[in-house]
Amino acid sequence: MGRKRAGDRVVERVDTGLAELVPSADRPGSWTLLLDGAPQSHVDLSDPTHLEFEYVRRLAAALDLIAPPGEPLRVLHLGGGALTLPRYVSATRPGSTQRVSEVDGALVELVRRVLPWPADARLRVRVQDARAVLTSTRDASYDVVVADVFAGARTPAHLTSVEYAAEVARVLRPAGWLLSNLADGPPLRYARSQVATVRSVLPQACLVGDAGVLRGRRYGNLVLVAGRTTPPVPGLTRRAAGDWFPGRVVADDELDRFAGGAAVVRDVDATGSDPPPPGLFSVRR
Repeated sequence: MGRKRAGDRVVERVDTGLAELVPSADRPGSWTLLLDGAPQSHVDLSDPTHLEFEYVRRLAAALDLIAPPGEPLRVLHLGGGALTLPRYVSATRPGSTQRVSEVDGALVELVRRVLPWPADARLRVRVQDARAVLTSTRDASYDVVVADVFAGARTPAHLTSVEYAAEVARVLRPAGWLLSNLADGPPLRYARSQVATVRSVLPQACLVGDAGVLRGRRYGNLVLVAGRTTPPVPGLTRRAAGDWFPGRVVADDELDRFAGGAAVVRDVDATGSDPPPPGLFSVRR
C-alpha cells in the first residue's frame, strides 16, 4: 500500500505514518528507519553490535552493565522500530528471552520483509499497545524493560504516568531495571517530570546524556536507568565519557536537583512528551 522504490531506498505508508528505510552510503548492510522524516532506528545487518545512534549506545551500555557479561536476560521492549536493541541483546547475551511490543503492524511487516532479524524462538514480536502488554504481563516476569515508544516524534501520554510506571515496576523482578529513552529540550519540563514520576516507584536511578541536553541548552535524548537497587553509575560514567559523543551521568543529589520538585504525573493529567523543534530532522540521513 503506497510503496515505491527509489534506488535502494524503500518508502512505504505504515499505520503510524510514512516509513523510509534508507541504506547507508558508507557502511554496507546498514539502514536507517525514518517515520515521517524523524530517525527512529539504525541497524547493521552484518554487525548488530554496531550502534549508530548515541542514545541507543547509552541504552546498550546499561544492558551490558546490569548483569555479568553474556548472562541471558529476560527483556521486554516497549517500542520495536527496526529492532536494534533486540538484535543487540541476541548477539551479546545469547539465550536471552525477549518480547517486543510494537503498535504498528504494518511497520513490523515492513521491517520483517526488508530488514529481517535472525530466527530465534526466544525473540517474539507482538503487535500491541505497550500499556496493554504491561497490563497482561505477570508480576516479576522480566529483568529489564526497555521503553522507547514514539508516535509523531512524541512519547504518548499514557506512557508517561505513575500508573504506567507502577505497571513497569510490577512486571520487573526485584532486581530488575527500567531503561527509558526521554527526548526533551529546554526547559526539560518533560524529562524532569519523568524522573520524578518513575522514581516514585523505582527510586534508585540515574540519567545519562549529553551535557548540553542535561543543562537544557538543546533538544536531545536522555536515558533514564531506574530500579530498586543501586545503578551501575561508575561503569555508565566510563562508557559515557568514552563514547564517540561524550556524555555524563547524573545521580544521587544531582538527580534530586535535576528533578527540581517536579510533580508526579498521573493518568488524569498526563500529556505526551514535548515535540522536537521545527526543522530538527529536515536533513535526512
